[in-house]
Amino acid sequence: MTLRAQDVSWATGGRLIVDDVSLRPAAGSTVGLLGPNGSGKSTLLRLLAGVRGPSAGVVTLDDEPLSAWSRRALARRVGVVEQEVATDTDPLVRDVIDLGRIPHRRPWAPRTAGDDAVVRRAARATGLLDRLDRAYASLSGGERQRVQIARALAQEPTELLLDEPTNHLDVRHQLELLALVRDAPVTTVVALHDLNLAAAFCDTVVVLAEGRVVAAGPPVDVLTAGLIAEVYGVDAEVVTDEHGTHVRYRGAAPRPGVVRSNA
Repeated sequence: MTLRAQDVSWATGGRLIVDDVSLRPAAGSTVGLLGPNGSGKSTLLRLLAGVRGPSAGVVTLDDEPLSAWSRRALARRVGVVEQEVATDTDPLVRDVIDLGRIPHRRPWAPRTAGDDAVVRRAARATGLLDRLDRAYASLSGGERQRVQIARALAQEPTELLLDEPTNHLDVRHQLELLALVRDAPVTTVVALHDLNLAAAFCDTVVVLAEGRVVAAGPPVDVLTAGLIAEVYGVDAEVVTDEHGTHVRYRGAAPRPGVVRSNA
């Protein structure tokens, strides 16, 4: 079983932000959520995480509505990494990663040797082993993002939800991070802007526009020049070869009624 959304909607101020979305990731797969800014990706991830309750429809884990799960039990199963995480304190990196162990400890119980081993394993996987005793606030934006990934991995979840995890990361760390996520023994739903990264690392993609699903399936089938023009307003060439599917951008697509000049 895995995390699923069935006919989920969420509205605020009379406006639908997520509109009748269903999502059924295969166990152990990596699903990319794609779409322009304001398409509902982040809101859908919060619904999947149980941070928000849907206005309609249901999100389930092991066929049980999220509302039936305690926060502690849910935190043992679902790891979440948001775009920006602020803190008013100045913890060490190891302390931030150790937050992922809290759902596995009794209230007020001290950190155990087992917790320390999991923290070190998560730090090693994200390239942070040599930074465990650094102040979190002293890290770069990309390093802090990797700490948050390590914190989520330290939860030892079965489901992992990530909102733009490649923000602030250079190309090498983008590739390393998404390879780590793809190969982790979890079911992952990840919001991405980069279509080429989605094509390279996601088993399936779900494209949102104005809160609704406009396309879903393997990247090679979904990422077409026509869809990119329609959803993103971008003229692109999509090439599939022995190395995978690649999107080459040409520029903004002409608006309806506008004739492109060849000059």
